[in-house]
Amino acid sequence: MILEDRIQIDVSPERIFDFFEQMETNYLEWHPDHLAFRWREGRGLNPGVVFYFEEYIGGTLMKKTVRFSRVERYRYIEFEPTWWLMRLIMPRISFEVQPRGESSLLI
Repeated sequence: MILEDRIQIDVSPERIFDFFEQMETNYLEWHPDHLAFRWREGRGLNPGVVFYFEEYIGGTLMKKTVRFSRVERYRYIEFEPTWWLMRLIMPRISFEVQPRGESSLLI
């Protein structure tokens, strides 16, 4: 099953990637259900970097450790759970950024 959402954001793809690069600062401000974020192995948007986050989804507390698996600067971010069993349920999460003039479409 693929879940997808789209939102037009009035910033450039570079600003969106900067937001993700600074996730340690931005995570709690991004959404009220976000509780914690920590870099675990490395920092920033690079394949192999591992990070941990906590959030409520549908009223359930989720704690995840994930690894960036693919990053295309200003275009695409993909990460996957580090625990093999979780990858069976949720193989990956991705963010695609499409430029739209002065704005960006975040998918």
